[in-house]
Amino acid sequence: MILFFLVPNFSMIAFATAIEPLRLANRFHTTQAYEWRLISIDGAPVKASNGLSINVDMSLAEVVNDRSGIFKPDIALVCSGLTIEQYQEPKLFAWLRHIHGHGVTVGGLCTGAWVLAEVGLLEKYRCAIHWENLPGFTEKFPNIDVHSSLFEMDRNIYTCAGGTASLDMMLHIISGQLGDAIVTKVCEQCLADKVRNADDRQRLPLRARRTLNNKKLLFIIEQMEANISEPLQLEEISALTNLSRRHIERMFRQYLGQSPARFYLELRLEYAHHLLMQSDLHIIDVAVACGFVSASHFSKCYRNLYQLSPRADRIAAAVPMEAPQLAAH
Repeated sequence: MILFFLVPNFSMIAFATAIEPLRLANRFHTTQAYEWRLISIDGAPVKASNGLSINVDMSLAEVVNDRSGIFKPDIALVCSGLTIEQYQEPKLFAWLRHIHGHGVTVGGLCTGAWVLAEVGLLEKYRCAIHWENLPGFTEKFPNIDVHSSLFEMDRNIYTCAGGTASLDMMLHIISGQLGDAIVTKVCEQCLADKVRNADDRQRLPLRARRTLNNKKLLFIIEQMEANISEPLQLEEISALTNLSRRHIERMFRQYLGQSPARFYLELRLEYAHHLLMQSDLHIIDVAVACGFVSASHFSKCYRNLYQLSPRADRIAAAVPMEAPQLAAH
């Protein structure tokens, strides 16, 4: 039995790509290998981040109070998505601690690792989370061993980065239980040409993201991305690459249309934006984490790029957005 706990604003793609391989595995196996149930805190439908609501089978209280053992899970997965940083549900947290303490495998899809970290279940475990949430997660939980891998299956904690990574993690589970022949059939039905490994990258390679082929320039950008809190000086970058300052500046102008300093600043501000959206760090702490020496300088640079102050941007993002309505005809 696999229980999926749906958190408001959960990722539909992460949820669907976890459910479908189970359904297809049952179709190709001689017996029904997998059963699953959907649960929410109160048994009411849960709205996904795309605005669609999903009916669930039962409330968390019904699962907790089940004395028959019918709904005792082998695996319990938290499926979440947007705004997970503000999510607090003590009854869910207590249940996860309880079942994990009794040997049940628990896990998270997309940003579900954030919930497991809040619960205190990820100490001494590897975990994965969506790349967009990595900055906020590492700031909030600096001692947790989080990775930008597609998924992590560390003993009885399963986490994945969401999106189609849910499919890959479930295929690995099915492979271990039912064998590769079933997995091959499931892949064929899903039009998936392969099962990705856990350590495959989440994001497109830097070369593809930036549509660049200049190896020296790509190396410099990688160094910039790896040094956000303590930005490198141009002289240090020059020493790392054996290129003159003028050569580096020409490359940035030619390929990116801006100076190295401006590119680096926008990179740090993008990181700051993620931290503001995904953490409750004070503005000054976000500024320091992104290499700014003062909150006022940080705020000025941020406003110039995003047309909002850091505080105003955070407040605006906290206002729930309504799903778009289709016009009536």
